[in-house]
Amino acid sequence: MRDIFDLGDHLLLVASDRVSAFDVVLPNGIPEKGKVLTRISVYWFKQIEDIIPNHLVSADVEDFPPVCQPHREMLEGRSMLVKKARPLPVECIVRGYLSGSGWNEYKKEGTVCGIRLPAGLVESSRLPEPVFTPSTKADEGHDVNITFDEVKRIVGGEMAETLRDISLKVYNKARDMAEKKGIIIADTKFEFGLLDNKLILIDEVLTPDSSRFWSVQTYQHGKGQDSYDKQIIRDYLLGIGWDQRPPGPVLPDEIVEKASARYEEIMDILISCNYSAGVIFDPQENKKHITRNE
Repeated sequence: MRDIFDLGDHLLLVASDRVSAFDVVLPNGIPEKGKVLTRISVYWFKQIEDIIPNHLVSADVEDFPPVCQPHREMLEGRSMLVKKARPLPVECIVRGYLSGSGWNEYKKEGTVCGIRLPAGLVESSRLPEPVFTPSTKADEGHDVNITFDEVKRIVGGEMAETLRDISLKVYNKARDMAEKKGIIIADTKFEFGLLDNKLILIDEVLTPDSSRFWSVQTYQHGKGQDSYDKQIIRDYLLGIGWDQRPPGPVLPDEIVEKASARYEEIMDILISCNYSAGVIFDPQENKKHITRNE
């Protein structure tokens, strides 16, 4: 969750430690969460700028305008100065594995967002090829899955194809990089905007709040996976029987500490300069083979 400040030609994005679950903001946050999300985004923006330019100007408070300097202690490590772009009204989701709402649809229809998939897949199966499954925001409530034809109607045919192609390219590059570090990117969400009529990547990118990360070491198709995100919080809230209506319950210290450690763990793995493990998958068998890099 972020606060956005208009600085004229630029925006200041400040990632807070607040946390939501089931669309309800909880009373207490996760320490350092905002810094983790910012560091991961900055890392990925640099890794994929050869595919698509992005809105990042700087994450160093020293580079921020004078109006920000009195607040530098609060902003340090959790804020980004970004270019102001016009956001496109679609969210670009790429799925490489069958999970979440995609798995629920597949069980009923054999499709994901209307895309026909091979028969016989199970929960958490690696898909033969990643699929582009866009969504758009409803006026209220959850995101709404839409078809590729609907994307064309919203942004035009050429732009829709560009969004799809770039989203798949970014996902494929990030997936390959992450797998070498022992992390599976099951799915992720990208957002794009227009700056001087040119397409750029905006918002956050490839963070635990916009992606589903799994460990190669513990991955087993045919069941749900342990994710590097706020699943610890969701599981706790489901376990206490909360009715998912505001106000949300205060999280116990133990759950807060576990969630914070989980966020920091995935950050340390992803932004590490040393590749500790590689993995090769057989898409048909969903088997993994670990290789070590000395």
